[in-house]
Amino acid sequence: MYAIVLTGGKQYKVEAGKYFKAEKINAEVGTKVELDCLLVSDDKGKVKVGTPYTGAKAVCEVLEHGKEDKVVAFRYHAKKNVRTRQGHRQPYSKLKVISIG
Repeated sequence: MYAIVLTGGKQYKVEAGKYFKAEKINAEVGTKVELDCLLVSDDKGKVKVGTPYTGAKAVCEVLEHGKEDKVVAFRYHAKKNVRTRQGHRQPYSKLKVISIG
């Protein structure tokens, strides 16, 4: 059984018992959050699609918060002495899916 959930403006395919990283969620570590499901598929292949939600919820536990690896944006103009270097580390929340229902 899997579901497509919407969080942080992005969609993720999740399964019960699996882990995934999402955009940072304002919740304490160890708390449970409910995410809205856009699509739910059971083990028999039956698919339920909502517009925009199916009414199902995915219950997830927040395991940790952190930052991704640094992404460096560097630009320059040849022969003009223009050098711009900027780094960015996107914050994330690691979630464990407990149940879909």
